[in-house]
Amino acid sequence: MLKILYAGSPEDSALTLKSLLEKSKDLSNGFEIVGVLTNPPTAKGRHSELVPTPVAQVAAQWNNSTGSTIKIFEPEHLDFPCRQSVESTGAELLLCFAYGHIFGPKFMALFKFGGMNMHPSLLPKYRGCTPVNAAILAEDDVTGISIQTISPKCDEGDLFFQKKINLNKTETAQSLLTYCAQNCVEPIVESLKFISQNQKLPPLTKQTGDSSYCNMIKKEDGKINWANDVHKIDAQNRAYYPWPGTFTTFNGISLKIIKGKIFEGELKDSVTAENAKPGTVLEFNKQNGILIKCGSGIYCATELQLQAKKAMDYKSFMNGTRNFVGALLE
Repeated sequence: MLKILYAGSPEDSALTLKSLLEKSKDLSNGFEIVGVLTNPPTAKGRHSELVPTPVAQVAAQWNNSTGSTIKIFEPEHLDFPCRQSVESTGAELLLCFAYGHIFGPKFMALFKFGGMNMHPSLLPKYRGCTPVNAAILAEDDVTGISIQTISPKCDEGDLFFQKKINLNKTETAQSLLTYCAQNCVEPIVESLKFISQNQKLPPLTKQTGDSSYCNMIKKEDGKINWANDVHKIDAQNRAYYPWPGTFTTFNGISLKIIKGKIFEGELKDSVTAENAKPGTVLEFNKQNGILIKCGSGIYCATELQLQAKKAMDYKSFMNGTRNFVGALLE
């Protein structure tokens, strides 16, 4: 039975872990997860209660419901004591999805078969930490899933598997990452089964094509420039959902545009819209949303949130916000 250490932290990584744990119950798949490596608990809420990562929570719930003894490692650093603890599990392969830290050679030396990493893009395109966001921002027609070996250099490992995903330009970062988390499980299981049965890695392929890198996202990246084309603004909104979100200002107050879409209908007053400045709130369309002038095209906001208030659908927002139509958002 191939022993696995699973490394990850956020919700989508936890979703993959949960599916893999279910798959591990089928002994013919030939693997078991003996430990999880995840970030330390973070302080949340009014009382700064320490909350474990979603991956840690899934592992703990699995232990409680099945009587398993999956070890949960939540180190600040992958130092010598951490390596000793990990080594004691007997894990033979490191399986990673969104752990967020670099694995050094001393850590990787613990694993007989090295490491396997799920990356939500068609490598070598969009190496780095935000590939899903980058694909949406670029308005790509295709992205994908890559399962690669863990290498010393960022996302330059050889490939176990790749799958293309066609994009329809309605995906958000959240929905696309969740799709990848769900659809990486079967190819991972097939690779693990091969390793367990043959005691070696399956045939690997080298990455080919032009490489590109994506950067960390900053909160200020969500600031909307209404002079941009509506397709660019729509892509920005979807790429930054749920974090950092897109925002603008209304009468000097921060206003989040949580959800929206490109408006393709008829305007009540097309002449006024033609002469309006980008960022002008053109009208309240009861069937679609709040229409906002862009540098080219019209954006339709459907869920909004003023600073210090709750998020609202567009109808509730208009009921509680005076003088919004005609305002210039900046």
